[in-house]
Amino acid sequence: MSEKPTSAETAPGRPLGAPSATAGTAERDTRARVARLILEHGPITASALGDRVGLTPAAIRRHLDALLAEDMIEVRRARPQTRRGRGRPAKWFAITDAGRNAFVHAYDDLATSALRFLAETAGERAVAEFARRQIADLEQRYHPSVQAAPPHQRVRKLAEALSGDGYAAAAAKAPQPGGGEQLCQHHCPVAHVAAEFPQLCEAETEAFSRLLGTPVQRLATIAHGDGICTTHVSSRSLCAGEAEADGQNIDDEESGRTSL
Repeated sequence: MSEKPTSAETAPGRPLGAPSATAGTAERDTRARVARLILEHGPITASALGDRVGLTPAAIRRHLDALLAEDMIEVRRARPQTRRGRGRPAKWFAITDAGRNAFVHAYDDLATSALRFLAETAGERAVAEFARRQIADLEQRYHPSVQAAPPHQRVRKLAEALSGDGYAAAAAKAPQPGGGEQLCQHHCPVAHVAAEFPQLCEAETEAFSRLLGTPVQRLATIAHGDGICTTHVSSRSLCAGEAEADGQNIDDEESGRTSL
């Protein structure tokens, strides 16, 4: 008696071993997840990506090759401080403009046209006021959670809140002398609009300063062609020290005037 043929052998229209439609969907979903991780954490190595996604080296290379072919990502060589020993420098994968565009919210053209009309009819000050009003909602929503956190955790809390809104943000210690922290945003939903209207970035920076209760400074923006938006957050202790020194100088000046 012959064995009953399997469903794979009898299924019409698909050769034995060919991937199913479900498998193709899974491939696309995984590839999209890899691209998203590169957007949020890049530049990043293939091994680090594989660990995060849970893929074998061969599988992660297959997805990276596909993303490279689609111009979604690009290869960057290891930074000087990350190179150790001899041999070929490690490859780091970063998102491209085309890859970032795939995550950008729609209606950029409409928003840009609307702001152009506002600037032409009401002036640049109206654009700045519009930007401040737009960011006011974000500031109001973030304020309770940021203020509830201890001062040394507020930048991280702000990064978490921004990530919840799709900004793929992270907090880290600032590399510059003098301390402080850096707030990095790997994604900006309005980057294309902000490239023409920097008032959006300026309003956001002002809101960060109010939320954190300390001076901040924008070092880089996606809107201006940088890989990420980077904001330096001044150390609260340093600001307190400067304020105390300023107060002492005023007291000295007043004391000097009194003694004359």
